[in-house]
Amino acid sequence: MIGLAIAIIVLVFVVVILVIYNMSIHKKIQTFNNINQKITSLNVLQDFMNTIGEYSNVDDKIKKINDILIEKYEIKYSTIVVYDGTDYIVKASNVDSKHWESLKRLQEVPIFQDSITTATPKYITVNNEDERLEYQKTEFGRAKSAIFFPLNIDNVYIGYWIIESGVPHDFDNVDTAILDVVKDNIVSVLKSVVHQKTLETIVRKDLFTGLYSEEYLYGEGRKIIDNYTTSTICMFKIINLEEINQKYSRELGNRVVTEVSKYINENISENYVFVRYMGPKFAIAFSGVEGDSVASFLNDIKENIEELEISLYDYEEYDEDEEKEIEKMNQIAIPKLNFVISSYYKGTALEEVLKKLEEYLDNANPNESDINSI
Repeated sequence: MIGLAIAIIVLVFVVVILVIYNMSIHKKIQTFNNINQKITSLNVLQDFMNTIGEYSNVDDKIKKINDILIEKYEIKYSTIVVYDGTDYIVKASNVDSKHWESLKRLQEVPIFQDSITTATPKYITVNNEDERLEYQKTEFGRAKSAIFFPLNIDNVYIGYWIIESGVPHDFDNVDTAILDVVKDNIVSVLKSVVHQKTLETIVRKDLFTGLYSEEYLYGEGRKIIDNYTTSTICMFKIINLEEINQKYSRELGNRVVTEVSKYINENISENYVFVRYMGPKFAIAFSGVEGDSVASFLNDIKENIEELEISLYDYEEYDEDEEKEIEKMNQIAIPKLNFVISSYYKGTALEEVLKKLEEYLDNANPNESDINSI
């Protein structure tokens, strides 16, 4: 009898030890999972930052970000919807496009409206395979659980991110705090690309030269430039343009701008990005080319352009006497250019390089007409 009691006590003791051990193991596993989730989140954040630098088109960036979320967090379905001022647009989703119509109308679903108002996530699920989520219309078997995250920029609601699973209660044990951090990172990226989207929509072509405006450099132009690790950025100024406008006419000044830009455009590679920066200033991005090579090339360009005699008139239409009469009217302009170049490294601030070049030209001696490197 005593032996049985001792055996029971020993068994109880062993069970207690095992329970404590299991609790310890479970705690360690939880700690490991939390650390692993934090590491994953840091990696995701780094991937987000890389995406901002590597993908120039705003829509491409958002799609890439969604792909990162699906891969890193092993999410079955992920959809980012943004309000563009008039409509809700599915910016990124791995759900079949035939379901997008319902996915971009979730703000109308009563169960999510309180989530939008309070700016808090909403988790919904079903209990068995025969049920469907409230917002699903024609997609009976696709998703059985979902978490809805409203997206806000400076307390202004701009859309939502929704993740879905085909398994009931699949998100019951998900750390929503980690997903909230991910959501905040999505918002940060959207906020970062808002300004770029604005630039992309205001890109225009110059009336006289047919060149793109400065804004082109920060969108499609940057995509070309960033195919290379190092490039050379050049800015030049027609330093006597104001004098030509005053001495002769603005029409002749416009002709000078047109002829100078035409000559350069015809003599540079299609891989280079050439834009009218502002007024008498132009910018050229020599993609993947070192500064020394650029300086030598520009020296030849400069010499040839400064030999041009530009008139409002096409001499081929006149005889010799008429040409002499035009020359007596002093309606011939010879452009004078000042060049400055600087290196640009992929992923750095292109706008800062251009600002530095512009400041140099604006503060240069009016008589300076060289090719300088800064």
